Amino acid sequence: MGAAEVGEFLTHLARDGHVAASTQNQALSALLFLYKQVLKEEIGWLEDVERAKKPARLPVVLTPDEVHKVFAHLHGTPRLMAGLLYGSGLRLMECVRLRVKDVDFGYARITVRDGKGGKDRVTMLPVNLVSALERHLAKVKMQHEEDLAEGFGEVYLPDALERKYRSAARSWVWQFVFPSSRIAADPRSGVLRRHHVDENVLQVAVKRAVGESGINKPASCHTLRHSFATHLLENGYDIRTVQELLGHKDVSTTMIYTHVLNQPGIGVRSPLD
Repeated sequence: MGAAEVGEFLTHLARDGHVAASTQNQALSALLFLYKQVLKEEIGWLEDVERAKKPARLPVVLTPDEVHKVFAHLHGTPRLMAGLLYGSGLRLMECVRLRVKDVDFGYARITVRDGKGGKDRVTMLPVNLVSALERHLAKVKMQHEEDLAEGFGEVYLPDALERKYRSAARSWVWQFVFPSSRIAADPRSGVLRRHHVDENVLQVAVKRAVGESGINKPASCHTLRHSFATHLLENGYDIRTVQELLGHKDVSTTMIYTHVLNQPGIGVRSPLD
């Protein structure tokens, strides 16, 4: 069997199997791997394949009142992390990978390094979180000093920075803002290090808080980022500014939040009202 049969199979998945777009793409990737790596054959370009459509879905967004209800059931470090997701528009992994040097208290801003698409961007540091974050970092710094005294204190550095700056891995500014509660062996090198906190800690905490607040929406950590963007637009900030803060490459990605506003820009009013 060659390109024709593979094309027919992929079309069958979309037309008769009604599979999701990701399922069809997974089948295509598996077949390409089979032909290229196992059978050592070039399958060629697959033409006339009917692709499964990925439906456009609106994001789940919480109202400001619902956000306050969720935060009422969050405490300690998860509350602080969730505050950065909602107050700064960070993605989950951008939050857990945040380093001390990227938090600028003087200018009240956060620099997100190597975000989605490998891009850096700058977003705001909520003034309401400054004192709590300073207290948190004071505790983290004491922990880091104890690690150094015990012969540890190293942190993972991206790319080739570890070879270029030998002492940077032990320096305070490169430490994670939200470190793990324990020191563990780095699977890449076997070195004992304190990595960042597991993202599952925040995911579980937010899920529990949503349930306890009685909100009937399938909200998650990423919902806080969606709410950040929507509430900025509701407050009158222009969409280009919101696009920069979110780190979207195309403004059309940011435009999706205009569909969930209480007062959309199109200004259409229901005839019943």
